[in-house]
Amino acid sequence: MDGKSVKSLLVLVFSLLFVISSPSCFAQEHNDHSPEKKETEKSKFDANEVIFGHVLDNYEFHFLTYEGKGGEEHHVSIPLPVILYSVDRSKLSVFSSSRFHHGHEEYEGYKRVGNKIISTQTGEKFYDFSLTRNVVQMILALIILVWIMISIANRYKKGEGVTSAPKGMQGFFEPIITFVRDDVAKPNLGNKYMKYMPYLLTVFFFILINNIFGLIPGTANVTGNIAFTLVLGVISFIVILFSTTSNLTNTDTSTNCSQSRTDSTTSISPGNRTQHYH
Repeated sequence: MDGKSVKSLLVLVFSLLFVISSPSCFAQEHNDHSPEKKETEKSKFDANEVIFGHVLDNYEFHFLTYEGKGGEEHHVSIPLPVILYSVDRSKLSVFSSSRFHHGHEEYEGYKRVGNKIISTQTGEKFYDFSLTRNVVQMILALIILVWIMISIANRYKKGEGVTSAPKGMQGFFEPIITFVRDDVAKPNLGNKYMKYMPYLLTVFFFILINNIFGLIPGTANVTGNIAFTLVLGVISFIVILFSTTSNLTNTDTSTNCSQSRTDSTTSISPGNRTQHYH
């Protein structure tokens, strides 16, 4: 039997297997997409709830939920402090978010609906100063950032990494700092890049640390919050605005000084002295 006949036979066998197995596959697919199956899958896993629960702000760090032996749900989470001030009652309420029992109970005239806290009294005005998940995570990121930078600075003060190769955490962060300096600051800011290095490094590492935190299940996606981006944009705008004003002022001062020196040189030139004597 030649090669062409073998290939034709193999194609025929696979075609027959495909035709025979297709009805059972379609039947299985039909059974899997039945309404009962859909309701079961939805009750087990809701992608929208998981995604938006990670992106949106919340009053706790929620890591996972599991069912007990009796079918009851157990939540693994870290509650955060809730700080509310009621204008109508002139009362400051400070308590843990666990008092709401994940939205199933009320506490001190407030209840939690989704990711928001509302008053049980209609029309009551109150202010929310709670330390939410985004706020707490930014504070933790700031603490870690300050600790890293101070530790590296102290090592440089001791001479480590100056006369010898950097080691440990210093050796890990030095290439990143060098990258920000050589590939971001120098090409875009010119000779005055060192003036803006503290700000650039602060923003760079603050965003980096929050992005790394955001990869951990149950933590906050701080950089995905539009308010975070807005605040950084406003701060950068103010820095650019004042830097531009400062540079224009320095340029005008240098121009006036140069013009004064030129006028002075012209007034004491030999030709002018001769005219003055005549």
